Amino acid sequence: MHDLVSYFHCACRSGKAVFFEPPYTPSACYGTQSYGNMVAGVSDTLWNNGRACGKSYRVKCIGGANEAPHPCKNGDTAVVKVVDYCKAGCQGIINLSKHAFSTIADPDAGIIQVEFNEV
Repeated sequence: MHDLVSYFHCACRSGKAVFFEPPYTPSACYGTQSYGNMVAGVSDTLWNNGRACGKSYRVKCIGGANEAPHPCKNGDTAVVKVVDYCKAGCQGIINLSKHAFSTIADPDAGIIQVEFNEV
């Protein structure tokens, strides 16, 4: 119960999230070194000249960002490690691996509203 309470009292940020398909390497942070399937790229909002590399975020889908019905999955969260940069034109503040996106939302939605906090 404590973890659930602390999540809802976190200093969460919100924005849009999209996803990218594997392979998840090479990446802007780690080149060809793999960090698995629960990874993300971040836009300029979080990138901070590369200081975002290696940070972990807990991400939760809070709603749709387009006409897709019921994009979120039961309040599930995903913890992702920042390994990449989502260049100018990125449609989300955070670009989740397809695996991470699928954990919290229906990939058919394409873009969702999320809350996230650093963990």
